Amino acid sequence: MNTCGLCGTDTGTFHLCKRDAVQLAERLDDLPKLYDELVHCLVPRRYGWGEIVSTKAAAGPRSPLDEDVLDEMASGAMAAVVHSWRVDVQRVRWPQHTPPPPSGLAADCRWLAMELDWIVEHYPAAGELAREVRALEAQARAVVGDPVPQRKVVGQCIAVIDDQGTVCGAEITHRAGESRLVCRICRCVYEGQDDLLLLLHYQPTA
Repeated sequence: MNTCGLCGTDTGTFHLCKRDAVQLAERLDDLPKLYDELVHCLVPRRYGWGEIVSTKAAAGPRSPLDEDVLDEMASGAMAAVVHSWRVDVQRVRWPQHTPPPPSGLAADCRWLAMELDWIVEHYPAAGELAREVRALEAQARAVVGDPVPQRKVVGQCIAVIDDQGTVCGAEITHRAGESRLVCRICRCVYEGQDDLLLLLHYQPTA
């Protein structure tokens, strides 16, 4: 008879209870999004859409980047910890295989999520894995806030939508991890540096 390695409840033959297994799956899905949000937190949140691109240095030695976030990211702790768990799970499940090379946080999280049923049923350290992933999530949320990531308004759509030159003007929103912006009203797509600079250039003045 086993108990959940995280909460201690009886689990029969499993190493995690159903609730903690579901939460681990959710956290593995959230971690890459949280990391992407950390990137956005590098620029202090007091800056606006235009100020992020064109800023004047503040008096004194203060960095234009959020040094707390830099410390959180520079350590590489999140990616390193998750990858070490992927290596160990593979070692236990397929001891004949060589350790997987680093492939990035998102890929490692996806791999662990795909193996979660086996982990819950066969991996004795499942509770420690769940505990460390929970700690990583808490550390990231302490920086970026909770809940995250939320869609943020980054500007107004500048697409011309009729023969009279009417500009759409709908709000353009972005969520961490997205590489393209899509207007929800006219479906205009902004993708790549040129599109984004054009979008920024034609934003209405306050």
